[in-house]
Amino acid sequence: MKNKTLVSILLITAIIIVANLISQQLFFRLDLTENGQYTLSKATKDILRNLEEPVTVTAYFSENMPPNIEKARQDFQEMLVEYASLSKGYVDYQFINPDEDEEKQQAAQEGIQPVMITMREKDQAQQQQAFLGAVVQMGGQKETIPFIQPGAPIEYELSTSIKKLAVKEKPSVGLVQGHGEPSISDLAQAVQSLSVLYRVENVDLENEASIPDRFRAVAIVAPQDTIPPTHLAKLDDYLSRGGQLFIALNTVEGDLQNAQGRPVFTGLETWLQQKGVEVAPSFIVDAQCGSVQVRQQQGFLTFNTAMQFPYLPIISNFPEHPITRGLEQVILSFASPVRFTGDSTVRFTPIAQTSVKSGISNPPVFFDINKQWSDADFPMSNLTVGGVLEGNLVGNAFSRIVVFGDGDFPVAGQGMQGGDNVSLMVNSIDWLSDDTGLIELRTKGVATRPIGQEYLSDEASGKRTFLKYLNFGLPILLVLIYGFFRLQQEKTRRLKRMQERYV
Repeated sequence: MKNKTLVSILLITAIIIVANLISQQLFFRLDLTENGQYTLSKATKDILRNLEEPVTVTAYFSENMPPNIEKARQDFQEMLVEYASLSKGYVDYQFINPDEDEEKQQAAQEGIQPVMITMREKDQAQQQQAFLGAVVQMGGQKETIPFIQPGAPIEYELSTSIKKLAVKEKPSVGLVQGHGEPSISDLAQAVQSLSVLYRVENVDLENEASIPDRFRAVAIVAPQDTIPPTHLAKLDDYLSRGGQLFIALNTVEGDLQNAQGRPVFTGLETWLQQKGVEVAPSFIVDAQCGSVQVRQQQGFLTFNTAMQFPYLPIISNFPEHPITRGLEQVILSFASPVRFTGDSTVRFTPIAQTSVKSGISNPPVFFDINKQWSDADFPMSNLTVGGVLEGNLVGNAFSRIVVFGDGDFPVAGQGMQGGDNVSLMVNSIDWLSDDTGLIELRTKGVATRPIGQEYLSDEASGKRTFLKYLNFGLPILLVLIYGFFRLQQEKTRRLKRMQERYV
């Protein structure tokens, strides 16, 4: 008997050891989240499998933190386990708890500064410093992730840091200058994101004989002055060599100071129309919109009130495309509709559209901030504000143009910038320049679920009331049904016990 027990213990121990050895080589888990939040993308797997030098990740995480911080630490550690497994040992990692002055100083030297978090102890709120960052090192090069935001797309930060260190020579993307376009400093956020994988350079169409072939893609953002025909000819020449263009164009402009809107002409809209895309000189209005601050006076008091302004459409309708995958919403300012006017020799794909309650207003327009808007002001739906044109646009070479009917959405300090505004431009240039799949990781995270516009209209009041009472009453009804079922069960059991032959 003792021998059998000993054999069983040894056998179970051997099984556990073998299972652990196998699990180190074969990492597997089920991801039931909607957007595959805990599943590594193909882009990340390709980066890890093609590493030629070892990568070391040093994570600085404070311990004994609130649950959301602890979860971020656990998620990051589990991700690093997968990175190490997929890279066949090329990725190594360690976690440091900077609770000593020497370790805190080391983290600060690496570019990781503590953040203040609120902790509750004995029903009291206290502020405490916490470190949540990491350093990625390959050879003599380093990339710092100064702050790992709980719930943010960690995979993008980590994979792009490794990719940046692994790339021997960055390809170039260009920003056209010379026609009143915003400078690199005005597009600082977009340039910073692009600089991870690309070298961002200015393109001067006046002094360049032609756009150099080294540019994977060229961006034209919000030109204000007329673009000469000679410059447009250089764009044609670039496309004829398989070039890729990103164009964010204003064909109207709004002046809130004078409460007026007027059309704008640069020559680029005519050039685009020859390719098969029209950016109409009209204002889009949308019931799903941003707000402006209006100064109001009541007695001796003056205060600012946020009022919805339909000329600032919030775009959350994104047809399936790699550029917009994962985006939640983009706020445009004085945008124009984009229409396809070409033939079957080229293809146009809408990638951003208005809500189901939108419309068009033709200039000149006089803005009335206090106007009471109704459903009659929004007779249209799903107007295209951005799309992709691809095909043999000039000559026999395949080329692509991503075009948006608003030039200000990626510019710092212009319009009504939303969280995904910069991502929309960066994703577009990423897709045009290098279809690695990393663009999908930038917006990978926990998605919000705003109320659909179709439930906010006056006609939908009955549907809203029904859903409200359903949400309130259904849980109570389920509890009552369960209680009634249990009551019947108990009653049946008591009657059965009362029978004479019941033992």
